[in-house]
Amino acid sequence: MKKTILDICCGSKMFWFEKNNPRVVFCDRRAEQHTLNDRTAKSGQRDLVIKPDIISDFRNLPFSSNFFSLVVFDPPHYESVGNNSWLRKKYGRLEGEWQHMLRDGFLECFRVLKKDGTLIFKWAAVEFPLLDILKLTSVPPLFGHKSGKHNLTHWVAFTKPE
Repeated sequence: MKKTILDICCGSKMFWFEKNNPRVVFCDRRAEQHTLNDRTAKSGQRDLVIKPDIISDFRNLPFSSNFFSLVVFDPPHYESVGNNSWLRKKYGRLEGEWQHMLRDGFLECFRVLKKDGTLIFKWAAVEFPLLDILKLTSVPPLFGHKSGKHNLTHWVAFTKPE
């Protein structure tokens, strides 16, 4: 089966229904496993497994231009989390010149997308508002949707411009 979908920050593939979907290339810059305390789990703990197909930096993807029909971009969205925190382990962390990092990530998403391809961007606006993040790309979004307990998680759709 041809892999036509790319998830460039897959983490533990939390929102995927089929975590080993044969149409998807799962990428992340890290491969790691943690046991986290989780009061909702029967044992009180849960394993967090980050096991991408390919380890890569989303600013420099190892794929040809105009290759994927769909790209999913769910980058880290927290800056103020500690090295050993549950949030850092689960979601990663924004570090250094992260605005430039996200800008470069958007550019790479559009580079690897086919003409008229779709980018799905997910952002949790806990520390930084979505509107500030959308300024990091010159491509206007098509539409979006808020979700989560406090409506802070945003799903935004883009298409690759001509």
